[in-house]
Amino acid sequence: MNASRARMIWSVVTWTIVLAVVFPLIWMIVTSVKPQSELFSIPPTLMPETITFEHYRRLLTDTPFLQYFRNSMILAVTTTVVVVVLGTLGAYSLVRFKYRGRETLATLVLFTYLMPSVVLVIPLYLMMAKLGLANTLASLVIAYTTFALPYALWLLRSFMSSIPVDLESAALVDGAGRMGAFVDVVLPQALPGIVSTALFTFILCWNEYLFALVLVNSDSVRPLTAGTMNMLITSFNIDWSLLMAASVMMSLPLIVIFTFLQGTLTKGFGAGAVKG
Repeated sequence: MNASRARMIWSVVTWTIVLAVVFPLIWMIVTSVKPQSELFSIPPTLMPETITFEHYRRLLTDTPFLQYFRNSMILAVTTTVVVVVLGTLGAYSLVRFKYRGRETLATLVLFTYLMPSVVLVIPLYLMMAKLGLANTLASLVIAYTTFALPYALWLLRSFMSSIPVDLESAALVDGAGRMGAFVDVVLPQALPGIVSTALFTFILCWNEYLFALVLVNSDSVRPLTAGTMNMLITSFNIDWSLLMAASVMMSLPLIVIFTFLQGTLTKGFGAGAVKG
């Protein structure tokens, strides 16, 4: 098989995979702008004969979608900030300080992340009830932190390991304190890794469903995942038009974030893979 034929086959395989991945997204967007009369037409059509944004208007004006969106944004941003701050400090400790049980602690942190989320639901619910935090956004922030922090800590540990210790030593020799060296030397070097970890944490919190379903039961604190399912999917009916419009709206923040941070994200994961 010559090289040109191999490239052609590889291109066909690649584009087939891309189309298989992208097609559900295209179908979601197209369905969200189809009139109700075309949703169940036989045979089904890919492109709508008439484009309508009525579903988006109904979603934003006739449902509590914006309240859910606000709750999800507060939860994702707050949890991301908490996880990144604690994870950065914890990872720095695991890499730079020597103390008994350091490697064991790092391994246990990873095993904590591997624990199924369903195992933690009931203990967390009982704990929140005793603390008076049940059915609040604070309870979800704490719950999201329990499963996001272990992986963030492990991921940031690899980024911190890739930063040469000589840079800190030079700063300490020049008169900087430990915190000064950390802020002025380590953080700028670890920034791509911190951004990558923050993005991972944000996506994890934005898409989380189990804890949101169990820990809160009021529209005023429900995030998008649980709120949209509760609002549009019932035992008797699924409002597909609104569901597709809601799915498109839910995807927009992630698309925007990836668009602006794609370069930093790629650089961050590349830096974490090389120890230098």
